[in-house]
Amino acid sequence: MPRTSVIECPGCPPVRALTFDVLGLIKVVEARGKEKGVAKVVERWGEPDPSKCVLAASIDDCEFDPLLAVARKCGSIELISPVNGDLRLSLSNGSQVDGEPEDDPVSGLHLFKKKKLQSSSRSCTLLSCSKKGRVVLRSVELSSGDVNGNGTPLTWTVCGSGDVLCSKVDENENYALFGGKRVEVNVWDLEKRTKIWTAKSPPKNNLDIFTPTWFTSATFLNKDDHRKLVTGTNQHQVRLYDIAAQRRPVISFDFLEASITAVTEDLDGRKVYVGNGSGDLASFDIRTGKLLGRFSGKCSGSIKSIARHPELPVLASCGLDRYLRFWDTESRQLLSAVFLKQHLTSVVLDSQFNDEEVAGSDAPIPPNVSLELELDESLDEGEEDPQPVKKKKKSKELSGSKKKKNITLDEDEEDPQPVKRKKKSKELGGSKKKKTKQQSIVLYTFDGVCLK
Repeated sequence: MPRTSVIECPGCPPVRALTFDVLGLIKVVEARGKEKGVAKVVERWGEPDPSKCVLAASIDDCEFDPLLAVARKCGSIELISPVNGDLRLSLSNGSQVDGEPEDDPVSGLHLFKKKKLQSSSRSCTLLSCSKKGRVVLRSVELSSGDVNGNGTPLTWTVCGSGDVLCSKVDENENYALFGGKRVEVNVWDLEKRTKIWTAKSPPKNNLDIFTPTWFTSATFLNKDDHRKLVTGTNQHQVRLYDIAAQRRPVISFDFLEASITAVTEDLDGRKVYVGNGSGDLASFDIRTGKLLGRFSGKCSGSIKSIARHPELPVLASCGLDRYLRFWDTESRQLLSAVFLKQHLTSVVLDSQFNDEEVAGSDAPIPPNVSLELELDESLDEGEEDPQPVKKKKKSKELSGSKKKKNITLDEDEEDPQPVKRKKKSKELGGSKKKKTKQQSIVLYTFDGVCLK
C-alpha cells in the first residue's frame, strides 16, 4: 500500500468559482461561511458531450447583468449568464475559412468589460484567437427578445507559421499579447490592429544548443502597465520581458523539470504564481526570480488554469487530476478541494459573490431572551399563562385568592422589566405577609420553574 498523508483544510472564505471540463459541462462551486468554508458543487449546466469541450472561457462579473463567454471544440462561442446558466447568444468563432472546426480550434478568448449599456439591448465585444493565429474582434448585441449577433467582425493574423497557444488582453483592454509553438511573443495594439513589439529568441547556451520557441502561457505583470510580460515555456522556464528595455528576457529562471502550463500575476504586480505539468504550484518574486515558496500538497495531474481572486487572498487552480483547489496566497496552505469527476480545462472566479444566506439567516435566540419576550407579551395582553397556574399547586405556601392575583397583575402591567425582580426571590422564605405581597411577581428560570 502506498503511503498517504491527510491534510486538514481550514476552510475558505465565501467564494464562487465556475469550472469547465472536457465534456462541456459548467459546474458552479461555492464555499459559504455557513458550512465553515467547505466548497461544494451547487449547480451543473449542460449535458456531457465531448464535441462541446470547453477550450477557453472569460467572464465579466459586473454587478449589473454579468456575462460569461465560452469557446467550445465544435467551433461555437456561447454567451451565458453566470448567475443562472441561461444561454444568451451562440455564434461561430469565425476563424475557420475552410475545413472543420477541429482543424483550427480557439486557443484564446476575452470578453471585454467595457460595454455599452442600453435600455433595450446590450452591446458587448469579444476577441478570439485560433490556433493558427487568426484573431477575430467583433461586437454583438444581446436583445431581450431576439438573440442575434450583429456587426462585421475585424480579422487579422498574428503569425505566419506555428501554433498560437496563449493570448492575453491587458487590464485597460488596449493591447493584447500572443505566443505559442514556433511563435515568439508579440504585442498588438487592438485599436490600430498593428504589431508594436516582438520578442527575440535567447542566445545559444554554452554547448551551442539553440532553444526552440515554445510558449505555453503568458500574462501581463502589472494592471496599469502593459510593457511588462511574464511567460512560461515548455522548457520549464519563466521569463520576464520589458517592452521598453529590450526584446530578450530581462529575467529568466527555471522551475523544476516539467513544462510550465499556467502563469498568473498577483495584485501587487511583483509576484507571480506558476503551475507546471507535474502538478506543482509555487509563487515567485518576479523582480529577482526568487522562489517565495511552494504551495503545500501536490496535485496528481497537470495544472491547466490558475485564477487569482481580485479582493480576497484566495487562489484557485484546476487541472487533469479533476480537482478544484482553493489556496491561501499568504500562507500557501490548502483551504478546500472539490472532486469534479472530469478533466478540467479552465476556472474563473466570480468577484461579486456575496454570502447572502449567512448575512440574512436567522440567528438562534438565546433562552433568556425568548423567556423575557413571552413574559412581556403575557403582561401586555393581561392573559394568564397556563403553565405557571399548574405549577402553583406545587408550592403550598403561595396559596392566595384569585382576585388578589388579578389585581396585582393589572397593576404590574406597566413594568417593562419583570426579570430584574429576581433579587426578591430570596425573601420567599419569610412571613406570610411578605408572601402575599409577592404573589404578583412572576419569575422564569432556565429550568422552567415558575416562582410567584
